[in-house]
Amino acid sequence: MSDAPQLDLATVFDAMPTSYAVLDPDLRFVAVNHAFLENSGRTRRELIGRPILEVFPDNPADPGTRATANLEASLHRVLRTGRPDTMPLQKYDVAGPDGVFRARWWSPVNAPVLDEDGRVVLLLHRAEEVTDYVTERLRQRPGSAVDLYDALRDVPAERHQAEADLYVRGQELRSALTTETAEAQRLAGMVRVALRLSGAQSVAELTDIVIGSGLGVLGAGGGAVAVRASADGGPDELQLTLTDSLGERARRTFARIPLDSPLPVAVAAATGEVVVLRDREAALASTEQMEEAVTSTGLGTWVSLPLQVAGRSLGGLTIGWREPQDFTGRDFELMSAFAAQCAQSLAAIQAREQERRVAGEQRRLSEALQRSLLTAPFEPDHLQIAVRYLPAAAGAQIGGDWYDCFLAPTGVTTLVVGDVAGHDRDAAAAMGQVRNLLRGVCMTLEEPPAAVLGGLDRAMRHLGVGVIATAVLAQVEQTAAERAAGLRTLRWSNAGHPPPVLVAADGTARLLHTRPDLLLGLLPEAERADHATTLHPGATVVLYTDGLVERRDAPLQDGMEWLRATLEQLHHLPVEELCDALLARLDGPLGDDVALLVLRAHPEDGPRPAEAGPQVLPPTAPGAAPPLGGR
Repeated sequence: MSDAPQLDLATVFDAMPTSYAVLDPDLRFVAVNHAFLENSGRTRRELIGRPILEVFPDNPADPGTRATANLEASLHRVLRTGRPDTMPLQKYDVAGPDGVFRARWWSPVNAPVLDEDGRVVLLLHRAEEVTDYVTERLRQRPGSAVDLYDALRDVPAERHQAEADLYVRGQELRSALTTETAEAQRLAGMVRVALRLSGAQSVAELTDIVIGSGLGVLGAGGGAVAVRASADGGPDELQLTLTDSLGERARRTFARIPLDSPLPVAVAAATGEVVVLRDREAALASTEQMEEAVTSTGLGTWVSLPLQVAGRSLGGLTIGWREPQDFTGRDFELMSAFAAQCAQSLAAIQAREQERRVAGEQRRLSEALQRSLLTAPFEPDHLQIAVRYLPAAAGAQIGGDWYDCFLAPTGVTTLVVGDVAGHDRDAAAAMGQVRNLLRGVCMTLEEPPAAVLGGLDRAMRHLGVGVIATAVLAQVEQTAAERAAGLRTLRWSNAGHPPPVLVAADGTARLLHTRPDLLLGLLPEAERADHATTLHPGATVVLYTDGLVERRDAPLQDGMEWLRATLEQLHHLPVEELCDALLARLDGPLGDDVALLVLRAHPEDGPRPAEAGPQVLPPTAPGAAPPLGGR
């Protein structure tokens, strides 16, 4: 046995520079290290044995951050799964000894401690404070702290972690170098570069920062960023961006090189090893291809470092100097930290680009599915129908909104607007199922709207369409007596959907408020009610989804009142123009899709108005009744 002293794990735990706490399965403190006590401003006596959520409650002045709820959810995920859980950046304010809460930002990680049987017996909670990082981002970003928090909250957790890690790495460099003036200046410059790298939005921007600023901080005469890529389905290659100082000849010669090239940057990218060529002689002796690099650039000393994240090779970074260099251990620490920063930024950029590609493809597929179902409406005699579908501004926010209009076998004009819960292609696909089911149920039952929605709910349960949806189903009916009087009846049932709007011929608009029935997909046996109102000549009915009236910072009731008042202002417009004018008045980017269906009952004491266009009826099955209800 070695004579080395026994390892005191408690001492090691207490000496760790990052805040750590150990919790039991009831989320009570079991142990904390010195860094945790310093960061939290608490003593061990104030912590040990007490629940973490009790000791660190939400800031009552800022309840919207849900800090304790987010932390509790993460800790319970670890308890349930037995796997570590990395949380997104969290705004978790901590009260000082004076009881005043101060804004604090953290990058938390929670991990399980398992017994021999694989059961979670303890939880390890790491709380890396990144308040300085967020403060710097706020300084660089115009707007308020609320705007910054909203922007950070909508970004994927992986990107938060990458950017925070970049900043933390930059801060760690402070302890890697001495306080000597030259090194302090290099450190300050490298931290500035690290912050710029964290905000890079493209590979081109990243390489501009690296070769335009980072290499200068290192005192280099030039260099290149090599990004790994596939060459049109062939073997991997490296795409290099070189500094201007290396000259046009070098940029042409080394724009692309195979990954298996003997050049140092390719070796570093392929093997994960740092390649050091300390002088011109060493460079020329390394491989024949280095003669061209040395001759065309005038650089004799080279260091090539891998760009890696989590063991995955992203490429390489090569740095050159004109004169021989006597590298110290700190020089290599600085270059390695710089390469790590480049790799983290490159990984974040590539992840964002992949997210955009996937989101764009999902968007195209979902929109194609939606638009294939949202067809042009038919035009029964003296009834005019106009429809619109407006996608949300956010690329990932594809929803299950739909409209539909068709003739029931009885000839009744049937109108539907609905919204399947969710914002992805699964929601769009489920929307197609629900829409087609509703058509089939309506055609089979030949019943009023409430009965049709009840039949749809039962069909969804039996066929395993496991979604939740809202909808308004309306039917336009007309008896012989109503025809003689020029009147019609609008009968509808509402399954948890925003109420329709009825606009009279004189422009008076009112919301058809009723007590909405239960959403579809929850309880198929729930009772549903029909409601009816008279449609006078010139009346307009507006059905819509909540994207038209929902606003992030306003109650839904305000949005519906805005719609009612706006329709009063626009009532004189032809139906198609009314739809366009209404959508044009939406303020700011949409947070959700909008489906809109507008029906106008023109007077029947004359020909169909020219503004309504020609009559267009769907094909009538042989033996079906004539479309009385649609007139």
